[in-house]
Amino acid sequence: MYDTSNFKKGLKIEVEDKPYEIIEFMHVKPGKGGAFVRTKLRNMLNGRVVDRTFRSGEKVGRPDVKETEMQYLYKDGDSYCLMDNKTYDQIFISEEQIGEAKSFLIENETVSVLLLDEKPIGVELPIFVELTVADTEPGIKGDTASKVTKPATLETGAVMSVPIFINVGDKIKVDTRTGSYVERAK
Repeated sequence: MYDTSNFKKGLKIEVEDKPYEIIEFMHVKPGKGGAFVRTKLRNMLNGRVVDRTFRSGEKVGRPDVKETEMQYLYKDGDSYCLMDNKTYDQIFISEEQIGEAKSFLIENETVSVLLLDEKPIGVELPIFVELTVADTEPGIKGDTASKVTKPATLETGAVMSVPIFINVGDKIKVDTRTGSYVERAK
């Protein structure tokens, strides 16, 4: 069981016998009345996002979700094909179940697949991934001290802000939790 004080972004909880992932949360202490926690939850079965308010100290369940290591192989229409690293079984996961992870998935990458009753319900990426810049404006040499950024399209199609010294073909390290640039890959 989890208490509302344990809430954090990405935590998997069970509400009304359904698994949810916390997308956003905010502890609120009004001047009058008891404290509460306002959350945005993503249903791990269908990908829908709902707003939910919990009283401070309220307990929620822990879903019976297993994680297994799988390798992302390819995209087929609206489905993503993954292969179990131990049994070599292949499964397909819908785009809704993949969620925001689709912006950072590259072929042959190993990811954690979340299983509920042996059915895939979602994917967890490593915290950092290295991606190649596919398109951006030409960089300016030597300007590494300023905080000026420019948009860049990555090999996966994701668009993010990068420093102006990044060029097409550079490999960059990306934080998958926030979807932001971390550093140039070594």
